[in-house]
Amino acid sequence: MTRRLRRLVTDRSGANLLEAALLTPLLLLLTFGIVEFSMVFFVYLALEHGVTEATRDVVIGNSGNRAAAMMQAMRTATPTLTIPDQDFSFSHMSPGTASWVTGPGGPDDIDKLTVNYTWTLMTPLLRPLFPGGALHIRVESARKNEWKFN
Repeated sequence: MTRRLRRLVTDRSGANLLEAALLTPLLLLLTFGIVEFSMVFFVYLALEHGVTEATRDVVIGNSGNRAAAMMQAMRTATPTLTIPDQDFSFSHMSPGTASWVTGPGGPDDIDKLTVNYTWTLMTPLLRPLFPGGALHIRVESARKNEWKFN
């Protein structure tokens, strides 16, 4: 019995398979984590660029529906993302005041566009690590409205 036990303990066959079984899930998690992080980083940069372009585009010369113009400019600047209308929020600060008021502003106001975007994680290994399997990204940009209405 002890000879059989000793042979079983010192036997090296299957050691590579055991090592592969232990390391493969960790390597997959690391690889998919890198890919997922790069996608989230891309989405964040696209949203930052889009919100900056949207506020810049509107504050220098749009006299129509400012909220619709900002949403359209944002969607034009981020063609790879689908941003629903409820993800947008608008506020402005009038000269001489210190608080934000809901809605797009007028001439000489500071307009602020905020986008609350939800990114659903694509990697099933990482979804359980985040509440609801999603990551909430918030970007905003504020600029002075320099366009005068005629």
